[in-house]
Amino acid sequence: MNAVLCRLLEVDLRRLVEDRRYERLSTVYLRLALAASFLAAVTDRFGVWGPPGAPNVAWGDFDHFLAYTAKLNPELPAAVIPALGWFVTAAEVGLGAALVVGFRTRETSLLAGVLLLLFALGMTVGTGVKSPLNASVFSASAGAFLLASRARARGPSAD
Repeated sequence: MNAVLCRLLEVDLRRLVEDRRYERLSTVYLRLALAASFLAAVTDRFGVWGPPGAPNVAWGDFDHFLAYTAKLNPELPAAVIPALGWFVTAAEVGLGAALVVGFRTRETSLLAGVLLLLFALGMTVGTGVKSPLNASVFSASAGAFLLASRARARGPSAD
């Protein structure tokens, strides 16, 4: 009985994976998941999720975010940190919005993958390799690169 059930599941799973709808839905899911991560991080910097120190709040305000930015970039002069913090914030807003609407998904995903990889490397330098692994930043970067390889080349799209 188990062998028959396994065989039926195998056929159904193979059919699902080979279905174009599955591919479209999985790319839309990945695109929206990446966008949500970017936009949630940005809104955290402005206190939307609560004040500094509240449960599940990483920063709670922009000053705490800038302190974390400095921690991840110890080689940079302190005078550069505010500009870097604002640049990264603007990049995350732009990438998040572009991913939500599906604008130039291939290019947007490639840039998202690079930004996430740089963030993961900064976390590794500033806090050790366990921190980006716990936050799945390497995985998110890999997902963005995969999305870039699967997405259509131009214009708004459903995937």
